[in-house]
Amino acid sequence: MTFLEKLEAARIRQDSMLCIGLDTDWRALPDFMHKEENPVLAFNRAIIDATKDIACAYKLNVAYYEAYGEGGIYAMHRTLSRIPSHIITIADVKRNDIGKTCDQYAFTYQDYFGFDAMTVNPLMGYDSVEPFLHHEDRGVFLLGLTSNPGAQDFEYLELKNGKRLYEEITDHVREWNKPKKNCGLVVGATKPAELAALRARARELPFLIPGVGAQGGSLEAVLQANAGGAALINVSRAIANASREPDFAEAAAKVAEKIVEEMRAAAMAA
Repeated sequence: MTFLEKLEAARIRQDSMLCIGLDTDWRALPDFMHKEENPVLAFNRAIIDATKDIACAYKLNVAYYEAYGEGGIYAMHRTLSRIPSHIITIADVKRNDIGKTCDQYAFTYQDYFGFDAMTVNPLMGYDSVEPFLHHEDRGVFLLGLTSNPGAQDFEYLELKNGKRLYEEITDHVREWNKPKKNCGLVVGATKPAELAALRARARELPFLIPGVGAQGGSLEAVLQANAGGAALINVSRAIANASREPDFAEAAAKVAEKIVEEMRAAAMAA
């Protein structure tokens, strides 16, 4: 099964485009969670168990696990084992380099940890991306147009050919995708007009769309801009931080259910 096929199968089975971000900061967990042997793992397990019938994917921002040292890496590994195999797992690492270093990054997240997909920074060009593209069942989401304000610094630069940098990246990703159809694009939810234009430009690419909720992105605007294309819409803090009480997992599930209901209603109205 190719990555795109698994993504579509997960979307259909779950009837959802929701990607839940497990950006679990052990320092910010509710006080009662620190009684657990591994607070990050215990928290993640509770969130997954409460939302596994709702989510289409889980995205782990690796920085939050590296920061916890050996215990964090263990938590990441065991978190992955808790996620049902039909649900997409994404390593949000934004890695990039050349040669053997890049090979090591690809092996680490695609083979050793076994993530279904990972995020990659494309700015060093094709030779820094190619090592991630060998497996048709492993997705690679390239940074296209990010949700942060600093995206204006470089991503909007106009090139000599008249394209914006993010448009040039998108066109390259479309080419890189052709052999194994395992590429996708990261497009921020805070830029719905640009998202709509990129969706029209790259209809075949799956989008990973962060920025809904705490970063200011509108779910309604994203759904309209995406126009039914293959996408994973990531929500992190609004779900994981829904409650700091012992009912935090149940509260997270309620928020996730509400978001997915909105997605389904929008799809029916389209």
